Amino acid sequence: MIPVCETISGQRLLFVMAADAEYGPQLRTRFAPLMTGVGPIEAALATGIALHDMARANALPDLVVCLGSAGSRICGLGEVVQVASVSWRDMDASRLGFVKGVTPFADHPVDLPLVTPLTLPSARLSTGANIVGGDDYAAIDADMVDMETFAVARACARFGVPLMGLRGISDGPGELAHIHGWTALLGLLDERLAMAVDGLAAALAK
Repeated sequence: MIPVCETISGQRLLFVMAADAEYGPQLRTRFAPLMTGVGPIEAALATGIALHDMARANALPDLVVCLGSAGSRICGLGEVVQVASVSWRDMDASRLGFVKGVTPFADHPVDLPLVTPLTLPSARLSTGANIVGGDDYAAIDADMVDMETFAVARACARFGVPLMGLRGISDGPGELAHIHGWTALLGLLDERLAMAVDGLAAALAK
């Protein structure tokens, strides 16, 4: 089934999320997202298949909006941040002479720039398959971390669709030792992400 797009300011937007836990009651009143599942492989598969089906139906979106939670030791807990760029922390072929973060023989930079139409703060994001916590942050060259956006970005690039990212900071300070450390702020982030989505109408109309 072809995913549902929302029309905002004359543009067709496809919202993409990873987990039902992040799709709270406020966001549910605003859009029906493509749910990819958690992690870069699930995100790449789901987004790639969805965009392929939409392309065959001549119904590609004008913009994909990937949103959910993120961890950070730089951005404030509970803050909603636009994604200025996204990188892939899992990819390291530097032993073969490739730049860390660049897929061998693929034409992409370390940091993929994203669309930032809102007046919200922007930050650099790192995507990977691992849950980051504690001292892990010291080795990551980015302001915040997630598990899906880079994969969504690569799928969007394949089909020539621009991408924006919105992340609510759910964790970061201290060690992330239990799932409740991730879910505790999701209710607040649902409200704040919904407010950011509401701002898209004016931003995209400019």
